[in-house]
Amino acid sequence: MSEPGSPSLSQLQVLLTVVDAGSFAAAARRLNRATSAITYAIDNLEAQLGLPLFDRVATRKPELTQAGRAVVAEARVVAHGVDMLRAKVKGLLEGLEAEISLAVDVMLPTSRLVDALQAFQTTFPTVPLRLHVETLGAVTQLVRDREATVGISGPLHVDVAGLEHIAIGGVRLVPVAAPFHPLARLRTLTPGAARNHIQLVLTDRSKLTEGQDFGVFSMKTWRLADLGAKHALLLAGVGWGNMPAPMVQGDLDAGRLIRLALPEWSEDTYPLKILYRTDTPPGPAAQWLIERFKTQV
Repeated sequence: MSEPGSPSLSQLQVLLTVVDAGSFAAAARRLNRATSAITYAIDNLEAQLGLPLFDRVATRKPELTQAGRAVVAEARVVAHGVDMLRAKVKGLLEGLEAEISLAVDVMLPTSRLVDALQAFQTTFPTVPLRLHVETLGAVTQLVRDREATVGISGPLHVDVAGLEHIAIGGVRLVPVAAPFHPLARLRTLTPGAARNHIQLVLTDRSKLTEGQDFGVFSMKTWRLADLGAKHALLLAGVGWGNMPAPMVQGDLDAGRLIRLALPEWSEDTYPLKILYRTDTPPGPAAQWLIERFKTQV
């Protein structure tokens, strides 16, 4: 049996683009090449490897064979390694970043953000910083679209290729209401008691999590894109809702808000993770910032 040949990086790029784009024609448009050139590249790759990567007979659109799926998985590892190598060399050549753009989830405790940015200012006084505060999928979208160098995101139940994830703990969430809210007046909350009362829900400005709900129990919801507005409405008794514990601890201590003992409530931690693109990993200043957030856990 002959040994398989060594595919080039260009061939692997074509293979991955066909898979991600969904067809040879779409890959050709994405790579600004003729469809015949894409077909030729895949034919040569299959000949070099000695394996059929796509089933182009049984289906109208090219479908990966079992061998093709295995090759694609390894090709992604190679492509990721090359992206990391090129980006690292780029950082070494360019030195310190001209600017850091940071996108953070609104649930990130203010104390953690202030601690990191105060220390960043002292360590990198010449590096300007641009800060975005967003909700849910909007942080991921900013990083994916290269509008933010680094993101600190909450849970995202969609797969976004090309992003590195680093867990940095989380923030405790608590269901709360004003003391004069009907739910707060009940001595014991039975299962389902919260469903008939307005729940204030933080919504998303991005398309990544459109239609998804997180921690929603009520049949009546008001959706807000601003955590400060949600806080104010909770204090006014307009509805009940889940809030990050550090933000409402003073209100709980002072009796302005009451923690609700909901029988349905079990998940009380909002996980946080750092995001950055694998093809443009953080430079020295951004990497320092990431390490600062990691040491806070």
